[in-house]
Amino acid sequence: MTAAAPALSVLDLVPVRTGQTSSEAIAASLALAETADRLGYRRYWFAEHHNMPAVASTTPPVLIAAATSRTTTMRLGSGGVMLPNHAPLIVAEQFAALEAIAPGRIDLGLGRAPGSDPVITQLLRTAGTTSDVEQFPRHVQDIALLLSAEGASLRFTSGGEYTVHATPAATGTPEVWLLGSSDYSAQLAASQGLPYVFANHFSGQGLERALDLYRTGYQPSEAHPTPRTFLTVNAVAAPTAEEAEERALPQLRMMARLRLNKPLIALETVDEALAAASDPATDQVIEAARSRWFVGTGESVAAELREFAEKFGVDEVMLSPVAGAYDTEAMDAATGRAQTLELISAAL
Repeated sequence: MTAAAPALSVLDLVPVRTGQTSSEAIAASLALAETADRLGYRRYWFAEHHNMPAVASTTPPVLIAAATSRTTTMRLGSGGVMLPNHAPLIVAEQFAALEAIAPGRIDLGLGRAPGSDPVITQLLRTAGTTSDVEQFPRHVQDIALLLSAEGASLRFTSGGEYTVHATPAATGTPEVWLLGSSDYSAQLAASQGLPYVFANHFSGQGLERALDLYRTGYQPSEAHPTPRTFLTVNAVAAPTAEEAEERALPQLRMMARLRLNKPLIALETVDEALAAASDPATDQVIEAARSRWFVGTGESVAAELREFAEKFGVDEVMLSPVAGAYDTEAMDAATGRAQTLELISAAL
């Protein structure tokens, strides 16, 4: 019997390739969001990363706001907002405003990692806008209260109360998700009765244990009486397996640079990646990463996704479409990434 087809969603880091401007990279991603919406994808999330030459997704709320005017039915959200970088009230206000712009279509994915290196983390903290990592569980709860119609109440030692609302008259609230790749995030999501996403696209290690901890330890909440989760994967689909492997190479090489602490650069084009010299350490990282990616024709990737979703008991898979671009492809379009979404959607 064929496994049921999972729903599909998209995670976008807004990649920046050689010679591409930030404006062109963002234009390409917004066009990709339109494509995903037209194809019936369930949701589209923007990541938060800082000071990376190959990533233009630094401010998820801004990108989400831009995408609201380019889409009609798909949910939009953060994958995720790195909460230690931001004051909880600011996050709540931003996503309350997004919910007012696109009612019923906003997701707030929250993560505990800084999303960059220690220098950027310190710069964010110097600005006085960060929350302590140790306070993460309480700040998650604070955001949920601030987003609610009732708001959050502060009690003074003198006995008085002060109520804070993220927006004056909320008629709906974003759906809050916890993101992570560790036991900690899985257990926290379970204890707070929140939906949970394991960052499988970044680290496939510990996936089964994290899902088991989440599901077995889940404490039902009013909004979510049962555990709810999906998984992220890196995916590339093309008309031929050969093209898919070529388009996967730039991101695989970028992953190797990250793992080996090499200087970061803009994402190579496929042509640059194919012509680049390699070394044993890089090849080893690429081989290990490639073994966890979904790369091939639309039909082969769709079949692997069905098996993957069935194995881990999820009804939704979020694709990080990591297809690179050839030198001749337009700078303000995401040709390979759009092709990935189209071919997988058609095959499923």
